[in-house]
Amino acid sequence: MTRTTSGNGTVARLTAASVPEQGGRSEKAFSLSDLRSLVKAGAIDTVLLAVPDLQGRLKGKRYDADHFLKRVAHHGAEVCAYVLATDIDMSPADGFALTSWETGYQDLSVQPALSTLSLVPWLPRTVVVLGDAVHHDGTPIDIAPRQILHQQLTRLSRHGLHPKAGIETEFVLYKGTYDDAEQANYQGLRPLTTENLDYALDHDPVSDRFLRRLQRALAGAGMNVEAIKTEAGPGQVEVTFPYGGALTACDRHPLFKHAVRTLGLRAGLAPTFMAAPETGRANGLHLHVSLWSKAVSQLNEPGSEYGLSQIGQHAIAGLLAGLPELGPFYAPNVNSYKRFTPGSFAPTTFTWGRDNRTCAVRVVGRGEGLHLEIRVPGADANPYLALSAVLAAIDHGLERKLTLGPEATGNAYRTGGIPVPPALGPALTAFENSVFAQKAFGAGVVEHYARLARLELAHDEHLVTDTERQRWLARA
Repeated sequence: MTRTTSGNGTVARLTAASVPEQGGRSEKAFSLSDLRSLVKAGAIDTVLLAVPDLQGRLKGKRYDADHFLKRVAHHGAEVCAYVLATDIDMSPADGFALTSWETGYQDLSVQPALSTLSLVPWLPRTVVVLGDAVHHDGTPIDIAPRQILHQQLTRLSRHGLHPKAGIETEFVLYKGTYDDAEQANYQGLRPLTTENLDYALDHDPVSDRFLRRLQRALAGAGMNVEAIKTEAGPGQVEVTFPYGGALTACDRHPLFKHAVRTLGLRAGLAPTFMAAPETGRANGLHLHVSLWSKAVSQLNEPGSEYGLSQIGQHAIAGLLAGLPELGPFYAPNVNSYKRFTPGSFAPTTFTWGRDNRTCAVRVVGRGEGLHLEIRVPGADANPYLALSAVLAAIDHGLERKLTLGPEATGNAYRTGGIPVPPALGPALTAFENSVFAQKAFGAGVVEHYARLARLELAHDEHLVTDTERQRWLARA
């Protein structure tokens, strides 16, 4: 039985029942009826209605649980539309079609996706439910990350296919809180650990306590992890989630990051999901994807070239051709591109290979377990957008029946292939000029996220950095 912070027996029993077998989410695991029972028993008093924003964060409102049940659960709520039209600082900005100063920053509607109801064991007497952003007439808002993924799942279904996905994410734990880091002007950050603890099983008491609390909290929310391991980088941790539905995998990820940050703060730690938190360090968000028709995997075909089916070959060819034009979806800011360095285990060219971690697309597993590991996205990526980019590229390969070139053997850092975009500027140019992106996502979506990328570039281009001072102060 999984215990929650409330200590209430009713919550504990429901939490135990809501942890799905083998990591697959049961849509019946936690229902509105269950919520009513918990509210009546006094075990739940708060509901978080959350919309995943452009950066993949949870944005929304805290509702009294009784009010949520009476007014919000079936009728929805309203939030300012700028939650889907702003930069990381939540700064109102012109240039978005969805909302701006010219439109008066109007509201949009949020319709709870009740199948996503989940306990939040790291917050007392609280549940969370994700919401879909819709116009006041009920039509989906097409630039919302969750809707973008819905669209790509629908497009892929034209081929009679549905994907399964698993996410593994890396982050770094620093000593001290975010406030401590800000007061120190982000200088002298100290990782929780200083040595290479890759695959280590002997952890210091602080690390062990944090990892145990994280694993227990996620299980209590119905998100059993597959594995947690410390990585090679100082203070670096990797969490891997089991395979399952693509939308469910992405729905869980913002909640996972919420847990990491909340528990980190309580432990006096500052977790970061930056793609490159320090020079020479990289945090990835690896997407494990397979394609299925009904209950049969469609990637594996023993005896064929590369042991891959035609669907598998077209899918990989599509990834190699399409992903170079979708950079802002998996590498959304200036820092994202500082992760792509040789020897970092982040790819520098779009290549593929069998069980080869130097490639952008790693083919791994066998039989029904054969799948594609896409290693391009960083930990700062919005998982809905990153997976949407992957599925759009796969659809592109299937639709055009693209031919797969030879696999990369050995060190892919030394082989050919289309280079990963070197910076956000070139990635933005490729994205805006991509006929493929326009077809896959629509002109409105492309323009919306191009505007977001332009805001990131504008924020960065006039800032003087510590590195510039270190290099030029005495030499200019």
